Amino acid sequence: MRAALDRRAAVKALLQDRGDLLIVSGLGSSSYDVFAAGDHDANFYLWGAMGGAAMIGLGLALAQPSRPVAVITGDGEQLMGLGSLATSAAKRPRNLAIVVLDNAHFGETGMQMSHSGLGANLELIATGAGFPSVSTIEDSAALDAFRPKLQDLSGPHFARVAISTDHVDRALPARDGAFLKNRFRGHLGFPVS
Repeated sequence: MRAALDRRAAVKALLQDRGDLLIVSGLGSSSYDVFAAGDHDANFYLWGAMGGAAMIGLGLALAQPSRPVAVITGDGEQLMGLGSLATSAAKRPRNLAIVVLDNAHFGETGMQMSHSGLGANLELIATGAGFPSVSTIEDSAALDAFRPKLQDLSGPHFARVAISTDHVDRALPARDGAFLKNRFRGHLGFPVS
């Protein structure tokens, strides 16, 4: 039997006391979970960027080396962009953490079994890509043990969080891309036009 955490509670627990953490959230449910944990100008929610969350997080981590950056995404979204794990490990940004919420299903397209449900081991893929820090989170104790890695600058870190397939009501952040981009840029101190 697969151990599984409540996705909404797990993300809320991860993001408590977030400090100056910058967050890139993947398509769909992971964005809903990050938003439900508390909307923030330092959250960059992705809409329609399947497979791109880790690469956007990598670019942000490289551009903002003194700020911790967390990518919070789902297994389906990360599986669409596996090459990003190899690139992230090769670039070795010490301030990057990639957190994959894994329910072994493609939740946004009808709950079809994902590759992780069919045997793909995301932790082994991250290890093989060269991540120096790889965690498996299947209970609240492991979640609590991983949380400080979101803030430390000894990464990059990768974590797979085993989450339940139970239905969670949507909590929708803003979906206006220009607004989200400008809000995030403003938070970073860049001019907004």
